[in-house]
Amino acid sequence: MVAEVMAELAALEDPKARAVNEKHGDDHGVNLGKLRAIAKRLKTQQDLARGLWETGDSAARLLALLICRPKAFGRDELDGMLRDSRTRKVHDWLVNYVVKKNPHSEELRPAWTSDLDPVVASAGWALTTERVAKRPEGLDLVGLLDVIEAEMKDAPDRLQWAMNHCLAQIGIEHAEYRARAIGIGERLEVLKDYPTSPGCTSPFAPVWISEMVRRQQDAKPA
Repeated sequence: MVAEVMAELAALEDPKARAVNEKHGDDHGVNLGKLRAIAKRLKTQQDLARGLWETGDSAARLLALLICRPKAFGRDELDGMLRDSRTRKVHDWLVNYVVKKNPHSEELRPAWTSDLDPVVASAGWALTTERVAKRPEGLDLVGLLDVIEAEMKDAPDRLQWAMNHCLAQIGIEHAEYRARAIGIGERLEVLKDYPTSPGCTSPFAPVWISEMVRRQQDAKPA
């Protein structure tokens, strides 16, 4: 079954798509819409998902993450998968589609956040951002802001992006820390000049926070 699916993915390989993806840190040329269509047809198949993951092929791994059973992975298995995920899309899908739905996510979060590998640490920050938004109880938000203020400016690209997202989320969701979050963003100027398409919100934390808070207020009934 793995061989059949790999052949199907190979037939979908598009050199132009690969060229675009490689500019964004990915190494496959399969259209994601077509990939999702295959996943919809295959439905959930945990054994096939593991087989596809073991190929090491990025398109196969993305498909594996769509057809797997997120809660079926063990803690050490997820840790190994994350450390073996070096392309952006595979890393992001693993964290968002699998780890966040797995019962070991909270155990992995602090372990990853403190990891010396910045890519692994970025996954821990992504899980922390999820908690800031949905389950902030027990989090030391002041401590998180302290770390962000001290370390985000000089953090490697992917870790910096994840820390910046956490900073923005704190400012958006927690009014009592909003002024400090905006102030940290203004002082550090991380992603201040990031190119933003028309109609999209800038990832620069002060702008991001202000815009999302405005939308929340506009959505409230008069």
